[in-house]
Amino acid sequence: MKRLFAMLAAAVMLALPVALPAAAAEVGDDGLHKEDWMRDTFKDLREDFAEAKSEGKRLLLIVEQRGCIYCRDMHENTFPDPRIRSQMQDTYFVVQLNLHGDTEITDTDGEVLSEKAAARKWNVMFTPTMIFFPPEMDESRSAAAQAVAIMPGAFGPGTTYDMLTWVAQERYLDQSEEDFQRYHARMIRERSDGKTE
Repeated sequence: MKRLFAMLAAAVMLALPVALPAAAAEVGDDGLHKEDWMRDTFKDLREDFAEAKSEGKRLLLIVEQRGCIYCRDMHENTFPDPRIRSQMQDTYFVVQLNLHGDTEITDTDGEVLSEKAAARKWNVMFTPTMIFFPPEMDESRSAAAQAVAIMPGAFGPGTTYDMLTWVAQERYLDQSEEDFQRYHARMIRERSDGKTE
């Protein structure tokens, strides 16, 4: 009987991490989830770009909003993936913006406006939205105008990791053979775990 109890206890302990949902990132005073790899800056995107470049990273904006169930899903189910955490920490300089926020930002073209006005200017309609920057910035163009990729919506770990990799490897420069959709389809086929995400 003791042996049976020990085996059951071991089985429960092994299943416990799988049964529990992933821990959500902390929620800040603005109602947005906060990851430890997100940067708290003055939101002058020209300065953020320069700092990212000095660290050998790419600037990435993530636009979210309070109460967004898709943002929560992204923080609970996508960002905890070790591959994505590693990409975010090692490759990207991530600045979070609030779709409805009043915090003043400076766009890459020098225009000073609120977060919500910037989101309207950039035609951001969905949260989360990721805006990926090129390695060199054009100060005459807005953030959205010079973005190399814009990813609207919450996607699973596979799609998100593939986008992070596709941008980091600058595959957007020549899409004549393989645009993101083809790249992502190839990555799905090559993934050893067989998952489409």
